[in-house]
Amino acid sequence: MSEGDSVGESIHGKPSTIGSFFTRVGQIYQSWLDRSTPFSIGRWGVTLSLTAIYMIRVYILQGWYIVTYALGIYHLNLFIAFLSPKVDPSTLDEDEGPALPTKQNEEFRPFIRRLPEFKFWHSATKGIVIAMICTFFEAFNVPVFWPILVMYFIMLFCITMKRQIKHMVKYRYLPFTHGKRTYREDT
Repeated sequence: MSEGDSVGESIHGKPSTIGSFFTRVGQIYQSWLDRSTPFSIGRWGVTLSLTAIYMIRVYILQGWYIVTYALGIYHLNLFIAFLSPKVDPSTLDEDEGPALPTKQNEEFRPFIRRLPEFKFWHSATKGIVIAMICTFFEAFNVPVFWPILVMYFIMLFCITMKRQIKHMVKYRYLPFTHGKRTYREDT
């Protein structure tokens, strides 16, 4: 690599001011993300608040329905990835990799998500912020008949969730830990 080709370096090999600034901003952002990790209720509360603000903004402005539709599709994709196992049992052979237990006496294997909760939250929140930024630009306010988009989204949601639920029933996995049996040690 020639001199000055790496990120954040100027021609003379010293870190550039702009590169140092963005590196520092990235470190601060990552630090805030790391601090927020254990507070899932607070994180989701902020995300729901941002969603409410976004919905109120779209309602008051009476536009940006395409942006809202794209945000809904993006959130649907994130939700499906959140509900799906990391290793899809339909693509595995019998002896290939970890599998979910199918009989009562088989060894318990925990459900590992394709998209962990933190990444789900982070991606959903970034999507809302980007959609909010898009509402400040008239170029994204494409005139559409919004009831068609709502009906299409509802149809897409129902079809996708039906397929996901059938997959969950067929391969006998439950992506939620609430309500599952827990064992306590009697001492």
